[in-house]
Amino acid sequence: MARKRLLSQLYPYFIVMLVLSLAAATWYSSRVAQRLYLESTEESLLARARLVEIALSDASPDPGAVDSLCKSLGETAKTRFTYILPSGKVIGDSNADPRSMANHADRPEIARAFAGEVGTSIRFSDTEKTRRMYVAVPLRRDGSVFGAIRASVPLSLIDESLRGMYLRMFLGLVAVALIAGAVSYRLTRRISRPLRDLREGVERFEREGLGYRIPVSRLEEIGSIAALMNEMAERLDERIRAEVRQINEQEAVFSSMVEGLVVVDPAERVTRINRSAARFLGVAAEAVLGKSIQEIVRSPYLQEFVTKTLSTADPVEGDVVIRGEQGDRFLQAHGALLFDDEGKKMGAVVVLNDVTRLQRLEGVRRDFVANVSHELKTPITSIKGFVETLRDGAVRRPADAEKFLEIVAKQADRMNSIIEDLLLLSRVEQDTREAKVALESAPVRGVILEAVQVCEPKAHAKEIRIAVHCPDGLTARINAALLEQAIINLVDNAIKYSEPGCPVSVDAEDLSNEVVIRVADKGCGIEPEHLSRIFERFYRVDKARSRKLGGTGLGLSIVKHIVQAHDGAVTVESAPGAGTTFSIHLPKSA
Repeated sequence: MARKRLLSQLYPYFIVMLVLSLAAATWYSSRVAQRLYLESTEESLLARARLVEIALSDASPDPGAVDSLCKSLGETAKTRFTYILPSGKVIGDSNADPRSMANHADRPEIARAFAGEVGTSIRFSDTEKTRRMYVAVPLRRDGSVFGAIRASVPLSLIDESLRGMYLRMFLGLVAVALIAGAVSYRLTRRISRPLRDLREGVERFEREGLGYRIPVSRLEEIGSIAALMNEMAERLDERIRAEVRQINEQEAVFSSMVEGLVVVDPAERVTRINRSAARFLGVAAEAVLGKSIQEIVRSPYLQEFVTKTLSTADPVEGDVVIRGEQGDRFLQAHGALLFDDEGKKMGAVVVLNDVTRLQRLEGVRRDFVANVSHELKTPITSIKGFVETLRDGAVRRPADAEKFLEIVAKQADRMNSIIEDLLLLSRVEQDTREAKVALESAPVRGVILEAVQVCEPKAHAKEIRIAVHCPDGLTARINAALLEQAIINLVDNAIKYSEPGCPVSVDAEDLSNEVVIRVADKGCGIEPEHLSRIFERFYRVDKARSRKLGGTGLGLSIVKHIVQAHDGAVTVESAPGAGTTFSIHLPKSA
């Protein structure tokens, strides 16, 4: 169907403008008619006042006669007449008693009359209590004004006369308004419907997406707009989908990167940062956008690295250390400049790799090598020294030889203990990695009693009583031999570091989702700064005392790896002078 031009639809309705123009002309005519009516009334009052002026020019100046004449003429002319002396005193009035009337010298129309002019005024009458029109003329004799005569009528008479005219005009306007309204309604319907379709189409674009299509109107102009919007929506929808896919892919890569990624502008303000970088720097990703690198992290290493990256054309590499409450974080940084399509520098990108674990593992490795070397070197040096002493002649002294051989044997046993613990630790680690640790649901109480029985001789020697509290039916998925070794190590430590006579307790309980075994003593306790490292190999809180008590420095490390082989965890609570409690957390049996 052929589209119609919008102009051809609007042209027939231009007649509406004529109707509206007539309405405006009618309103203006009513204003003019009202003004003409008032002017006609004013002229009529002036003529009546002139007639009264002639009638009073020869009248007796007696106030009573003047008042009677005013009343007579007012009744005949249906007009109020008032006779005023130059003093403002009223001596005659057709509607009221002159004696009760106030002085009229201040009335505007009277003042103009005594000035020799015709005075006109429309105002409220205090005597009649109505709004009236006044016309006053001067009374002259021998060229001087000896009084004034005033004629007035109430404006209610004028309003009544105009009311009929206004009613007819109103009815005419109503008729015109109805006709114009009907015409305007039809015109509005024909124009607004396609425009409304356009608006609803845009709203549905917003709500439902750009897959919606706007109905095409028969009006050529509006129909062309609708068709163009549909075509534009289709192209825009395709472009947005492509952009969204690309952005989602980039965001997925950006967010899932293990490496930290920070993008800064030339002013060193952060424009993008992924979750890994926010975690490395200890900040919230959303909170740091738009802030300078100096504001978000107090690390001179990182600040210097970003500044260097922005000022250097070549890629930059370096190491960054982030200080924190939970320890230092070591980052390996790579930086490069970013350029826009025109080759203008738009900032820099910094890639951060967290090498804290590697640094710590390297530190642990160095400590382990140093510690194991030290632990083995001490007994070897001792053995070598006493062997040389025996070779130098001490072997021929039975008492000294026996003493030196006992020391050599003791140091050999110590070396053997260290090697056995190292082998056990290595075997547990390997079995855990290869999932070779066999776990089965078994009672926990029997394992605890076996471990306590092994430690009873040492406890008896120090007059220490070991109390066991464990329900008979408590079970967990365990490797009985390994768990027993872990409990032996904990109980042995508790006995070593407890004073004679101090009790040691081994408690086990069933919690909602785990089985917890606690070994508690009342010994010397551990300083807080050592708690995070006591499970490291060969780590000793008091090295001299530990060696004196015969420890290898591997007992707690063995406990940790045995518990990890059970998919559990070991924790410690301690305070100097208040004793220590080690807790083994094991998953409950299914």
